[in-house]
Amino acid sequence: STLQLWLTFAPVADKAAAYFHVSLEMVNWLSIVYLLISIPFGLVATWVLDSVGLRCAVILSAWLNMTGSIIRMLSVLKFLSLGSQSYWYLFIGQCLCALAQPLIIFSPTKLAALWFPDHQRATANMIASMSNPLGILIANVLSPALVPEGKHIPLMLGVYAIPAVTACALATVGIHEKVPPTPPSASATNSTSQPFLTGLKMLLRNKPYIMLAVCFGGGIGMFTCFSALLEQILCEKGYSNEFAGLNGALFTVCGLLGAFLLGLYVDRTRKFIESTKICFCLSALASIVFAVTSRFRHQAVMLAITSSLFGFFGFAIYPIAMELAVECSYPVGEGTSTGLIFVASQIEGVILMILLQALTVRVSEDPSSTCALDQDGALDWTTPVLVLAGLCSAMACFYVIFFHTDYKRLHAET
Repeated sequence: STLQLWLTFAPVADKAAAYFHVSLEMVNWLSIVYLLISIPFGLVATWVLDSVGLRCAVILSAWLNMTGSIIRMLSVLKFLSLGSQSYWYLFIGQCLCALAQPLIIFSPTKLAALWFPDHQRATANMIASMSNPLGILIANVLSPALVPEGKHIPLMLGVYAIPAVTACALATVGIHEKVPPTPPSASATNSTSQPFLTGLKMLLRNKPYIMLAVCFGGGIGMFTCFSALLEQILCEKGYSNEFAGLNGALFTVCGLLGAFLLGLYVDRTRKFIESTKICFCLSALASIVFAVTSRFRHQAVMLAITSSLFGFFGFAIYPIAMELAVECSYPVGEGTSTGLIFVASQIEGVILMILLQALTVRVSEDPSSTCALDQDGALDWTTPVLVLAGLCSAMACFYVIFFHTDYKRLHAET
């Protein structure tokens, strides 16, 4: 539900801008504020998870989410007649929902560690982590369907508030225990995570962990950019918004499949490092093929296959890398070790978004382009997509050559 609220407006940005009488930049800020807020608040969320506990974190995030989605609804109620204030209600609602996001995104490794035995952890983490891209997929499909015209925006905000209120009720009533009555694994029995600041210092001195954070933070940042900019990259070469949406959906669905299969495989074999290295290289190859193919017209089938493969190998790494982060940083708390990677990914994502947009080139308008044009003609994304592929390949090489670690949590358990 958190991620649906994040991307509510991205697929219908032009209609939202008209409805609230604001510019497109202001609508984009409703998404960017999520990235910015989760950088400082990510650190708070890791402390909450490791010091206060999983139950409090989930309940707190459910309440923040519900309050945020209700404030967003206030912005469109006619009888309050807010006028020009309505956008700010929307913005404050988004900020509250953004505070809830890190609490939920950091919790899968904690959940897997406390509630599941060691041979089910990667699968449990995978199922919990993959609800994120599912939320994004639902937002991409649902928002355009609910808002054929600007006047339907109140309906959309109402529909998105329903899961937030439901989740809040379920979390408040349903979660009684902080930990299960009997610990499922040896490391859960001795779950004495380091105090938060001690853990943070240990992580910053841990070379394998820093390498993992930089490479996977960069990987998640690239995925964020790919999802957010896909439509703009493809429209200049004459591909429709519907086709860009289909590519985004294939990217996510194949990613869910890849993550599911790899999660099962790693739980059986414990080959964390080998599987992440192979998948990283294959997703770098897919990014190169995408960069080249997206520069030509009439390559719909090839682009769809490439997006699917990029998702399949790229998403598959995500839950395994999060488990690997816990393995190479044990006994630091699970919330802290995954949280720091996520904060790194948000910082790298913001830098990448700014960099890629700066590298675009204005071109004179092309009759076959499907972009919603502004005054100066269309944008050509050739340089940015090649830079993205180059960065992805460089990170994959760096990770394959230099990353080595012991599985400290598994050793502690044996």
